[in-house]
Amino acid sequence: MSKPSISSGRHSGLAVCAAGLLALAVAMGVGRFAFTPMLPLMIRAGSTDVAAGGWLAAANYAGYLLGALTAARLPWSPQRTGLLSLALIVLSTAGMGWVDSLAPWLLLRAVAGVASAWTLVSTSVWCLAWLARLGQPGGAGVVYAGVGTGIALAGLYCWRAGTAGVAPDALWLQLGLMAGAGLLVVAWLMPGAEPGIAQSSASPGRSAGSSPWDLVICYGMLGFGYILPATFLPVLARAVVDDPAVFGAAWPVFGTAAALSTVLAGAVLSGLSRRQVLAGSHLLVALGCLLPVLHLSAATVLASALLVGGTFMVATMAGMQEARALALGDPARALGHMTAAFALGQMAGPLLSSALSGSAQGFGGLFTALSAGAFALVGSAAWLLRRPAAHAASS
Repeated sequence: MSKPSISSGRHSGLAVCAAGLLALAVAMGVGRFAFTPMLPLMIRAGSTDVAAGGWLAAANYAGYLLGALTAARLPWSPQRTGLLSLALIVLSTAGMGWVDSLAPWLLLRAVAGVASAWTLVSTSVWCLAWLARLGQPGGAGVVYAGVGTGIALAGLYCWRAGTAGVAPDALWLQLGLMAGAGLLVVAWLMPGAEPGIAQSSASPGRSAGSSPWDLVICYGMLGFGYILPATFLPVLARAVVDDPAVFGAAWPVFGTAAALSTVLAGAVLSGLSRRQVLAGSHLLVALGCLLPVLHLSAATVLASALLVGGTFMVATMAGMQEARALALGDPARALGHMTAAFALGQMAGPLLSSALSGSAQGFGGLFTALSAGAFALVGSAAWLLRRPAAHAASS
């Protein structure tokens, strides 16, 4: 079987999109977010508790931040970085089923976080460059649909395995095997050499590879706001109905909404600027944060999953495209800055929730943190909406 041609033609665009989609599906759906549907199953099996789950999530967030800060300094090409990162995700995911104590779990989740950030940055660099060269920039919607696709597939798998009574350690091993299969397909489809990356103009005073500070900060606010529902929706659903067949559905719904959103956004939102898309996404995620706070029920948890899942990847796609368009020289540095801000925001969310939970009953600390996230998102949306004219002139 010969490798698909990547030099020209419609099929080459499909190959690039398919490789990028699968890479992000493995990196984010498994390496980054498989822990979300696994946590309530691990708690239910008695292998961990909420406190340990918070530390494991924090280790992954810290690793993600480290990966974002180091992605531009790696000595390999974006394609080679992506393959190495996916291999680390396979090993760290399967490793969760090989060991059964907190210390090695913390290390494995940190490694998965580092590798997830490397994959996101490297895939964004080489996929967007190839799609631009092939004259198919709209393919970015398909590439970034990989995040939601991975979340949905991993969530569905964990949901069905949970209802069937599969032990968490066996489930981690199975997820590792799934990630390994995805890695092989990505390696087969991935183009062998990257095209030249065109340099874009930049505003005076900005160094090579940098992004406007307000864009980076607003992107960090997205990380702060979205991570709380993205982490705790299955736990909130379990508080409403303690049945894996019911609470396990929250995460697949979240992922399905994320997968469909980026594909639909290209057709529906083509008349809007990327900053307007970012602002609208911030407002919808803010509403998703507030709904369970106003009234905790199966309906509000489901609505929150749809709102947050259906918008956070649209915002990610718009933010990454905007940063790459404004980058001077190496786009990996600009995308690394964006990813690092996002990682800082998503570390702050659970830490705030844990700190507030010490003096609150039940979900009081989480609800306060969700409200703070909504407030931050509304503020960043207002800033993005008042800046587009000045930003366009400077860029």
